[in-house]
Parts: sequence; C-alpha cells; structure tokens
Amino acid sequence: MAKINLSLLFNGNCEEAFNFYKSAFGTEFTFIGRYGDIPPQDGMPVISESEQTKIENICLPISETTVLMGADVIGYMVQRTIFGNNFSIYIEADSKEEADRLFAGLSVDGQVTMPMSVAHWGDYFGMFTDKFGVNWLINCACQHVK
Repeated sequence: MAKINLSLLFNGNCEEAFNFYKSAFGTEFTFIGRYGDIPPQDGMPVISESEQTKIENICLPISETTVLMGADVIGYMVQRTIFGNNFSIYIEADSKEEADRLFAGLSVDGQVTMPMSVAHWGDYFGMFTDKFGVNWLINCACQHVK
C-alpha cells in the first residue's frame, strides 16, 4: 500500500526548522543532503558557493510509517515557490499525552489558534502555526479523553 509523507520548502532556514522539529518529535534524521553534495550535471545551473550549504533534502521520521522531509529553495526555485498557509500538517496522536507533548513542543514561539481541548466532535484537538509559518493540526481520537 502506498503511504504519504510530507515535504516542506523553506527560504534558507530548513536546517533550523528541522532541528526544532527533531527536538519536538524526539527522533533522529535519517538523511541530510546539501546542495554542495550534488555533482555538477549537464544542463543544470551551477550552484553558487553561498547556496552549497543549504539543505537539498532532509528526512525526519515522525512515526513508524511517516517521514517529514524538507529542503531550502535556491536559485531558479525561489521564483517558482510561493510561501503560504494553504496547507496544514495533521498528526493523529496515539494518546492524550502524546498529543499534549507534540503540541507543546511544536508550538514553542508559534501562534496557537486553538489550544488542545475536547472538540465538538469528541476528539482531543488543537491547532497552531509554528514559528516557521507551518500550520499544524494535532488530534487524538482516544475514547478515554474527557
């Protein structure tokens, strides 16, 4: 069966964002690639010296089946990338405690839109925008939540 992972684009602060996410999820990167690691290729633009340390691909497992991935946009990609709020990362936590831990860790210095609480549909739910402008939804469908 196919699975979905998320890949986020950043404007030069991907490494900072992913170190923040790493601390919140308590997991380790499985891959970090920088633009300077890419060998020159015919037909591809030269990567400037200032862009060579930027993140080309980073992978952070956030569950047994989901990986959060990211990259910095550089060169020609900057013109084609629109940073906005047209998506949210939705996490279904296994417990109220996990939901609270992730919410507390990821919302540091961000803007809480809805604190964790029992929602009108009965789940334990909260939402916020983190300090990097990424929207998050945390949900726990645990039956024992009161």
